[in-house]
Amino acid sequence: MSTRQDTLFRYLAMLQLIPRSPGYRATTTLQTLLEERGFKVDIRSIQRDLEKMSAHFPLICDRERRPFRWAFDPDFKSSLPAMDTPTALTLVLAQEYLTGLLPQIAVDQLGSQFQNARKYLDGLERNGFAHWTEYVKAIPNGKALIPAPLQPDVWPLVTDGLLNGYAVDVEYLSRTKNSIKTFTLHPMGLVAKHSVTYLLATVNDYEDIRQFALHRIQTIRQSDKAFRPQPDFCVDQYVAQGAFGYPESEGWVRLKARVRSDVAWLLSETPVSEMQTLESTSSDGWMLLTAEVPNDQQTQWWLQGFGSAIDVLEPLNWREAIHRQAREILGLSD
Repeated sequence: MSTRQDTLFRYLAMLQLIPRSPGYRATTTLQTLLEERGFKVDIRSIQRDLEKMSAHFPLICDRERRPFRWAFDPDFKSSLPAMDTPTALTLVLAQEYLTGLLPQIAVDQLGSQFQNARKYLDGLERNGFAHWTEYVKAIPNGKALIPAPLQPDVWPLVTDGLLNGYAVDVEYLSRTKNSIKTFTLHPMGLVAKHSVTYLLATVNDYEDIRQFALHRIQTIRQSDKAFRPQPDFCVDQYVAQGAFGYPESEGWVRLKARVRSDVAWLLSETPVSEMQTLESTSSDGWMLLTAEVPNDQQTQWWLQGFGSAIDVLEPLNWREAIHRQAREILGLSD
């Protein structure tokens, strides 16, 4: 490959690595990512390349701290690669779904892609798809609450700190004490649950992982303190252990329940567990569900949402808790 071709491909690779503002990438991060793609180049050359490309592309340079950080103008519209109908429809569905799941600032990061998808579909009138909005809708499973708004700097700094390994200093609204606390957080992961996104992080000099709702972060800035990584931490394992399910105890329990025919049909298509069986026990249409499920309150709340369509047999303490709550609800009507 000629030197000119190598430079051209390096430029293209670099442009693909630069996010839109408010996200930024430092020149040192760009160097690492370019090396992973087979381009060996020093920091000074990267900086010169970026300065040259900024004459032709709407690039923004943050020169307030070193190394310099770069981003595209948030209104920059890129048409590469070209849009196609399956991709456009997928993006529209993704926007509908994510709007009820992620903070608005996170959804806005993909705003240009969503806008391009809608513009593409709007241009298909001659192909009989002029009213495409009538055919595409994402519906959440259950009642979706509106995501809480975030302070402007929270999402870009949390995500950048997580991916580039630096601590952040925050002022955080404690729900339990209803007061503002000051912490240095060492980001370890992000989890979106329903309409709330949580930062998983260690605090100050402690080693245990804690959860911080992003919308309760009042102020945030990059910390001067050294980042304290935990290489063995795994978000999947953390979630699997019941961290977000309000665990009653560690491990799993065997759930046995009589379920109505319509619920049995639903569970036959979308099981509650990898270890699930459904068997007919009578001629009245009810079936016996047996499954290994987490021993947590989240699963109990899910069961209660079916009302009289599920009769829990085991665990016995779950059965008693559900019946007790039913009696309390009836007592409210007296």
